[in-house]
Amino acid sequence: MMREFLIALAASIACAAWAGGEPGHDHGGAGPVPNLDGPARLPDGSVFLPKASQRQLVVRTVVVEEGDLPRTAELSGKVVTDPNAGGKVQATVAGRLQAGPKGLPTLGQTVEKGDVLAFVVPSSAPVERSNQAAQLAEIRASQQLAQKRLARLRELSDTVPRKEIDAAESEVSSLSARGSAIGRGLSSREALVAPVSGVIAAARAVAGQVVDARELVFEIVDPGRLNIEAVAFDTELAADVGQASLAIGNARVPLQFIGAAGALREQALPLLFRPQQAAPERLAVGQAVRVFVQTRSTVRGVPLPAASLMRNPSNQTVVWIKSSPETFEPRVVTTEPLDGVNVAVTSGLKAGDRVATRGAALINQVR
Repeated sequence: MMREFLIALAASIACAAWAGGEPGHDHGGAGPVPNLDGPARLPDGSVFLPKASQRQLVVRTVVVEEGDLPRTAELSGKVVTDPNAGGKVQATVAGRLQAGPKGLPTLGQTVEKGDVLAFVVPSSAPVERSNQAAQLAEIRASQQLAQKRLARLRELSDTVPRKEIDAAESEVSSLSARGSAIGRGLSSREALVAPVSGVIAAARAVAGQVVDARELVFEIVDPGRLNIEAVAFDTELAADVGQASLAIGNARVPLQFIGAAGALREQALPLLFRPQQAAPERLAVGQAVRVFVQTRSTVRGVPLPAASLMRNPSNQTVVWIKSSPETFEPRVVTTEPLDGVNVAVTSGLKAGDRVATRGAALINQVR
């Protein structure tokens, strides 16, 4: 019995050794099977993208054409107020704020020219107000005496010269005017009036707030009449301005060149522009923007949407060329600004290339 057990054990060990193979002949587990029907990055760096995936990713291409494009300079700018369509409301005297007839205006509220926004009650020292009150009381007492004297003179008009009656009337009028002036000074308040029509861009008013003279309380702007101020370090650019545009997101707003300043500001020349149409979103005073100024000189290149430009692992600017119906290959290019939405590709492309203009970011992510 023991002999049969040993024979069976030896046979099982031999079978296991034969199944495992000799050392060095182990092929390991099977690797993952690649999906040849889905997007994949090929060894040469190109991307295999089936038609179904292209429709799913909404990939769009365009056949490029080379031509003469205006040389463009990109300038840093900011939104400024049109001096004829904006204004500041300041207090001319120190005092305490009071709400206007419609209450204190808030940010974004529309106001009309001439609206009373708030009142400023002048503040003065107690001693000064006491002196003014005492002076007013003295003037009113003198006014009463002058009125009684005038009444007596009028009763004796047949025996009193006319010049004395006229002098008494003049004295009464003078005392009345002086009393009214001092009374208004004690009880008057300054009305803060909107100088232009527009919206409240800045409000620094709270009921009961104490303000100083010349302190800014409200700022009013007209959103439809804002200007763009850009700075150019090349002073010769002002004499070579062609078309200009403002880039806001993916939108382009054409600008009208108003003029250049006659003095440098921090070694740069300020240039003033005015939007020729309403911006797709409201601009804010002081907002930083990019201004693209096209000059009259030209450069040879291919216009492309800025969304077509991608970065490769070497941080080079590339575009994706459709080399076959389901294959895209990267192409290193050099570019120059054009109008904020499009760029000018000066090298790396030739006429007839089909470039991915939409979905290029998704193609660039395929691994």
